Amino acid sequence: MHTLWVRLNAVVFFGLTVIVCLAVLTWFSTATHRGFPTVETLKMNKLTSLRSHGNKDIAVLTFDLHADLEKAFNWNVKQLFVFVVAEYRSKKHPLNQVVVWDTIIEHKEDAKLHLDKQRVDYGLIDQGTELRNTTVTLKLVWDHMPLTGRLFMDSLSKSQFKLPGKYQ
Repeated sequence: MHTLWVRLNAVVFFGLTVIVCLAVLTWFSTATHRGFPTVETLKMNKLTSLRSHGNKDIAVLTFDLHADLEKAFNWNVKQLFVFVVAEYRSKKHPLNQVVVWDTIIEHKEDAKLHLDKQRVDYGLIDQGTELRNTTVTLKLVWDHMPLTGRLFMDSLSKSQFKLPGKYQ
């Protein structure tokens, strides 16, 4: 005769097996979904300042962003982590990537971004003094955070601009 503990163990592990199977089926149902949002505008609006501070160059700017990220959502996406990255090359480092702005979008209804003259949350900081006369590319990146399944990121480069040769 089976004891109460053996029966409880069988019920609990049967329940866990069902939950794991449902999670795998959930992942399969959205594994091939790659809805690409449309980004109409992502460009620098105005360079507020470019200065040197403590042997580091710091650029502060505003940008315009018009994007519709609704296509990135499906029933399994909990939220999108959206951020703007400034990429540039320098003599010391072949590729520099700096996050200058970010937000979290939790609902599909909030996924239309219309930002004009948006000030960056984080300055564009170079760990040397190599920002002057540098070409910078702005890229919009969105990170899918599902309820269950794999995490993945997509991005779209939209515009380039050149920083001035003198501090402002």
